[in-house]
Amino acid sequence: MAVTAQMVKELRAQTGAGMMDCKKALTENDGDMDKAIDWLREKGISKAAKKADRVAAEGLATIAVEGNKAVIAEINSETDFVSKNESFISLINDISHHLLKTNPESVDAALESKMENGQTVTEFINDKIAKIGEKISLRRFQIIEKTDADAFGAYLHMGGRIGVLTLLEGTTDEEVAKDVAMHTAAVNPRFVSRDAVPAEEVEREREVLKQQALNEGKPEKIVEKMVEGRINKFFEEISLVDQPFVKDTDQKVGKYVESKGATVKGFIRYEVGEGMEKREDNFAEEVMSQVKK
Repeated sequence: MAVTAQMVKELRAQTGAGMMDCKKALTENDGDMDKAIDWLREKGISKAAKKADRVAAEGLATIAVEGNKAVIAEINSETDFVSKNESFISLINDISHHLLKTNPESVDAALESKMENGQTVTEFINDKIAKIGEKISLRRFQIIEKTDADAFGAYLHMGGRIGVLTLLEGTTDEEVAKDVAMHTAAVNPRFVSRDAVPAEEVEREREVLKQQALNEGKPEKIVEKMVEGRINKFFEEISLVDQPFVKDTDQKVGKYVESKGATVKGFIRYEVGEGMEKREDNFAEEVMSQVKK
């Protein structure tokens, strides 16, 4: 039976599923509307679609390392309650190892890639949505590689609320790399070094600091020296290697790493939900919503 646009529209209205999913459901079931609805429900797509407009700003960061490859990912849920669910934790572990194995170029590519069970990542997530009852989404990930002479540092803070993956060159000591990851989780630098800070950002900061000093009534002849001193403070705030090391504030991170014969090649820091709008539900309502499920 030919599938028409009107049939797709009708199925979409009944299930809330996407147009392509509705078309596929009808095609797979010879245009039978009831069977198509069941097909979408079985795939978890219908239930997932109804939750698509919800905000999923909770969840966990996860890190997986296999040999010389590592991945850090953020997978979101609607509530912190669900992020502690064993099924959710199993999901993020399965997806992170799948990402390492398939090395997709983007989130969209990852969602379309097939897992060992034959499902796409989207289908796998939709199955979990149907069982868990909340919107779940793969928000972002990065995969990095190293050589045998380098080290990854993996650190998850607060059970995965913050995840940091570092790469150190010149050492295979994972504990040193993890120390740097822990520091990065705590202090939240933006760049590896001051050389990595865009020149326009540095100049903008210089101008702000100069105007601040002039507004304080400082003589112009000493303003430049004051600006240089303050710009160093600016770098300490945003540059990893310029920051006092949290485990030994008498030395900078760069000096600590250098003392181990290494250099910081890079880092990735994910804080769950950063930059996202969060739900305003109170905790009591969240608990009651879970109890009723």
